[in-house]
Amino acid sequence: MTKKTEELDNYLDNHYIHRSNWLRAAVLGANDGILSTTSIAIGVTAASDMRETVILATLAGLVAGALSMAAGEYVSVSSQTDIEKADIEREKIELKNMPKLELQRLAEIYEKRGLKKSTALTVAKELTEHDALGAHIRDELGINEISQAKPLQAATASAAAFTVGGLLPFLVTLLLPLKNMEYSLYGSALFFLIILGALAAKTGGSSISKAILRITFWGTVAMGLTALVGHLFNVNIV
Repeated sequence: MTKKTEELDNYLDNHYIHRSNWLRAAVLGANDGILSTTSIAIGVTAASDMRETVILATLAGLVAGALSMAAGEYVSVSSQTDIEKADIEREKIELKNMPKLELQRLAEIYEKRGLKKSTALTVAKELTEHDALGAHIRDELGINEISQAKPLQAATASAAAFTVGGLLPFLVTLLLPLKNMEYSLYGSALFFLIILGALAAKTGGSSISKAILRITFWGTVAMGLTALVGHLFNVNIV
């Protein structure tokens, strides 16, 4: 029995969908950390010839961005959790007040998935006898352990990823020459984005080339527009 369980666990490890929640938050956070912090650094570098100003602005953007990402993810995913809980409570009431209708609804779901009408009804009855609420949560509401919202996990992953992503351009402002810093920031950001795209694709089991192309294209657009705005205004900070 233990051997069969281990084999099943190893088989499930080959699938990537269970990583979707934290991977989405992590990729979003790291991508935003690189782009947001780099964009701030590029904008301030274009307007100032003082390294201290660039470093301070970049650090402020890094800290504010990480906190904003954490708060935003927590609030948005918590809203999703509230909706899920409300639907589950409603399902409990419906199962109590109209069990026959709920059984028929469950059977119709299975029938639409390809089961014969008699088979679908049998499956619905057996699952209802075993765990009526669990069956409806999973098959009617579409909520399961993989897709279920986890606010704290999403917030933590986003904040940590943003911090890691933002630290990369911050180190560039610390270590590289101030002259032509805009180009150094742009080039390093593209390099970081390529690495991020490759790691995200490998972790999620998707195409590495598509991920790299997608993330570098939109990163270039974002930083290009930021640079354009800086050149149009051409403001100097004293």
